[in-house]
Amino acid sequence: MLYVDLPVADRVRRLHELGFEVEIWDWRSKDLESLAATGATFSSMTGYLRGDPTTDEGIAELLSTAEESLRAADIIDSPRLNLHGTGLDPDGMPVHPRSSVEGEDWLRARETLARLADLGRRSGRVFTLENLNTAVDHPGTPFARAADTLALVRSVDDPGLRLNLDLYHAQIGEGNLIELVRSALPWVGEIQVADVPGRCEPGTGEIRYEAIAAELGVLGYTGVVGLEAWARSDPDAALAAFRAAFTV
Repeated sequence: MLYVDLPVADRVRRLHELGFEVEIWDWRSKDLESLAATGATFSSMTGYLRGDPTTDEGIAELLSTAEESLRAADIIDSPRLNLHGTGLDPDGMPVHPRSSVEGEDWLRARETLARLADLGRRSGRVFTLENLNTAVDHPGTPFARAADTLALVRSVDDPGLRLNLDLYHAQIGEGNLIELVRSALPWVGEIQVADVPGRCEPGTGEIRYEAIAAELGVLGYTGVVGLEAWARSDPDAALAAFRAAFTV
């Protein structure tokens, strides 16, 4: 989402030169061997290509493409592979939108995620389930709220499955971010950030990320914080603002 005027490999090199780890979305469109050759450290990548956790066809697709993604993760040595409540199209819209989920859906989603957790654990990698917002970016996505993703991850309770706690999405959907961090932290595999509104770097909107960073320090969080944001103007300035907000 940064240095978007450059080819992907050059974006990766630039981020690496600045001392950041790198995350990628859909790995199919990337030359993974070239990305690995940059010497960058990869933190996360998309962990599936198609599917959902509740329908027979969707479960089969989710599991098989998760296995493909694990093989792709080996090339760039990505420790985390990201999941959503259903497949998303190139515009971030759910492939199978849902207005609600029933009790049986929750049970099937939990069973599917437990199978994914087992795949991740046996491969030495972690699948992360990301919360999304349905008001602005991903309307109709099931299991989207942070409360929903946290409930599923806690229910599975397996080190092969953790929460990708996206605070941009959580601010739009739920708010109360510091309390959310406190309750979710034991199951968090990664935290992602962007400011609201606009999905740009910290300091461009309403979220006081310095306070959240201070609380993470108090809580002893030592994991990854990822900037999943657009640059308001200059990418270098956006990264500097991100680094400043999370330097405690």
